[in-house]
Amino acid sequence: MEWLIAPFEVAFVQRALWGGLLVSCVCALAGTWVVVRGMAFLGDAMAHGMLPGVAVAALLGGNLIVGAAISCTAMAFGVSVLSRSKRFAADTAIGLLFVGMLAAGVIIVSRSQSFAVDLTGFLFGDVLAVRTVDLWYLGAAVGLALVVAVLGHRAFVALTFDPRKAHTLGLHPKAAHVALVGLVTLAIVASFHVVGTLLVFGLLIAPPAAAVYWSDRIPVVMALAALVGGFSTAAGLVVSWHAGTAAGATIAAVAVGSFFVSAIVSALRERFGKVGVAALAAVTVAGCGTGTEPATVEETPHGYVAGAEEMSEAQTRLVVTDPATGAVRVIDLLSEQVTSLAGRQNSAAPQNSGLVGDGRFGFLSDGGSVRVVDSGGWTVDHSDHRHYYSAPVREVGNIAAPGGVVAAYGDPAVSSVVLDTGASLVFDRVALGDGQVREPHRIEGIALPYGEKLVVADGAGRVDVRGRDGAVGASLGETCAQPRGQAVTRRGVVFGCADGAVVVALRDGAFVAEKIADPAPAADRATAFTHRPGSTTLTALAGRTGVWTLDIRKKTWKHTPIADAVAVNTAGEGSSLLVLTRDGVLHGLDPETGTETARLALTGPVEGAPVIQVDPNRAYINDIRGRTVHEIAYNDNLRIARTFPLDVAPALLVETGL
Repeated sequence: MEWLIAPFEVAFVQRALWGGLLVSCVCALAGTWVVVRGMAFLGDAMAHGMLPGVAVAALLGGNLIVGAAISCTAMAFGVSVLSRSKRFAADTAIGLLFVGMLAAGVIIVSRSQSFAVDLTGFLFGDVLAVRTVDLWYLGAAVGLALVVAVLGHRAFVALTFDPRKAHTLGLHPKAAHVALVGLVTLAIVASFHVVGTLLVFGLLIAPPAAAVYWSDRIPVVMALAALVGGFSTAAGLVVSWHAGTAAGATIAAVAVGSFFVSAIVSALRERFGKVGVAALAAVTVAGCGTGTEPATVEETPHGYVAGAEEMSEAQTRLVVTDPATGAVRVIDLLSEQVTSLAGRQNSAAPQNSGLVGDGRFGFLSDGGSVRVVDSGGWTVDHSDHRHYYSAPVREVGNIAAPGGVVAAYGDPAVSSVVLDTGASLVFDRVALGDGQVREPHRIEGIALPYGEKLVVADGAGRVDVRGRDGAVGASLGETCAQPRGQAVTRRGVVFGCADGAVVVALRDGAFVAEKIADPAPAADRATAFTHRPGSTTLTALAGRTGVWTLDIRKKTWKHTPIADAVAVNTAGEGSSLLVLTRDGVLHGLDPETGTETARLALTGPVEGAPVIQVDPNRAYINDIRGRTVHEIAYNDNLRIARTFPLDVAPALLVETGL
């Protein structure tokens, strides 16, 4: 039975199970009346008619649930008004509003350049991304739906079977109809942001329809519908886990399949009677149960990490520090929770001179030592799939190390921290994860982990491949004079050199090096690369005259003139160059023509050395004077999506979790 239990050993699948069970309950309470009263078309229309409200709420940075509720309410009101017309049937009004609302939503989404509204996520949801707070919302929705169902039961029954008698009995059929529509709206709105409209409608219709074959009493149908929905959730998650299919769609498919199974079994029961069906089931079970089940050997689940919780999405976080005090703040970009770590006890100690990150750990140079902070969020990339992990934020320790930190890169085994002295410290990353800072290997040169080796460019201009312990291996035959600046991309590692850049890639099991010549004069050479993690497009400041773009795929350098640039980055793949100038204005520049496509007065006159961190969806810029970090939707005309006010000056910043 290991195959059945294994998926639910992972925390995010457990939350998905609980979320699906709660959705099944609230949908059973509302969906039973949808099926009994023949309101399926209305339910479908309301589920998809939420799109305009959700789209507007997402684009304005508002609450998606509020947007969905407003849109659903407008839909219900429109149906109520148009249904009073005697010129056409009610389903005509529902169909017109359905198409109109859906079209309006698609138009709103299409007018935005942002990825903030995802139509796929809206339709199919992401049940594996259910958070603990979502479970509380769903629990409250189940409680409210139960109260409405109990208090309105008598009126709903009378409305369903004889509205005129309901009016005679003083049960207010119009009010009951409004309450019933409200119950359906509650089920849809409470559930869509967790599992998408497809799954909501699937669980709203299929389980009650399956239950109707087995009982004609409303409370029993509701209970059976909840059981069918719960079974569909559990079975769908198991199938999705082993088959690698979309979890929400798989659950919906199992729910619909349960309906057809109920229909077939009910037809067989009517034809052969209960005894015949039971005998057929017994023969089937007996045939499937022959043989002895082999003993299973317990194995460590794939991706298991001791002390960490596997999650369904990247646990992105920002590590910021105030150099004056050494105080560190870790911002969880999903929950917006800020975790504080204490600063240095001796206020007279030298200030922090740098902060870098390797995707999980933050490394701070602090008065002749390197301080290590575990951000608690990281990703392990297995090429064909990824694992996302979450662990508590904590201080790991520090170690003596002269010089400031300028870059850090890691793989599952090691973390390499490049110092401004031109040397690198190679840490045991597994030990760091266990809370231990072991003495690192010191390598004279820029050492970057790649292909389970270290690729090193040293001060003498040699580029070679070494073991993780620093043992000298094969020389690559390419030179890199005065190496400054480095990056790790999907296509290999990059070293900035006096005459360009050297790219080292792994091809057919062998390391090869290639030079990309730099047309810049020495005064404007690139000395520090910035880029989205994994991207093959790198950016760098070109003195005070502009910025450089290095495209690893095209093997080209491009200079974009812009005066007084203090920070630059890009998401690559054709995205705009993000350039912050000394006056505090953020510019979006076309990467091909250099034309300004958007601008945003962001921070006022720049203080210190600001940072632009870019991930696949957002950019983050530290406002040192304003003690704030800004989140920028760079694909939506540089819109400020969120701001994170802090109690320290965030002069140093890195993003982790990617």
